[in-house]
Amino acid sequence: MKALIIAATAAASLLATAASAATAQQASAAPANPGPVIPGVCVYYNARLLAQSSAGQAVETRMQQLAQEVQGELQPYATAIQSEAQQLQTSGASLPADQLQQRRQALQQRAQEAQQLEATRENELRYTLGMQRQAITEAVSPILTALYQEKGCGLLLDRESVFMMNPAMDVTDLAIQRLNTALPTLSFNRMTVPAQTQAQPAAAR
Repeated sequence: MKALIIAATAAASLLATAASAATAQQASAAPANPGPVIPGVCVYYNARLLAQSSAGQAVETRMQQLAQEVQGELQPYATAIQSEAQQLQTSGASLPADQLQQRRQALQQRAQEAQQLEATRENELRYTLGMQRQAITEAVSPILTALYQEKGCGLLLDRESVFMMNPAMDVTDLAIQRLNTALPTLSFNRMTVPAQTQAQPAAAR
């Protein structure tokens, strides 16, 4: 019987990108001579902002809490199903064939319902995370526009597309500082996925 361990999978799959962004950047060795500052060229690292800003960290902490709550909701289902499966395995031979078949069918139905609930909760966690990241993106957008103008940028590059650069062209730290003032935190609960959003993947197939 498959264990329902959505808290672990959610924490790993939903938050891995933002949580590892700063580590990945720090892991790359900076050259002794970073080269010249190219006028009009600026660089921004969105993944690092999500990982290091106060709002991004608040989202990560809250998402971990929500995943733990979901785990607490699902664990009794897994425990009960596993217990019933073990009982059928040890004492099923002593039961009448029709009764054994009924219990097996009931167990299968409960397992399917539990798996459906797990999938629903995981989709809710993914949707919730996406909405919070969208809120951060909306808050940082005018900040980036202001920095673009203040720094005289003619080109704003994504840091993930830049292998090495002169750090003086990186506006991420300034963006994080201003975002921490404009959006110091985010408070939210697990969100229900709208029916229209749920139908889109099926229609895409």
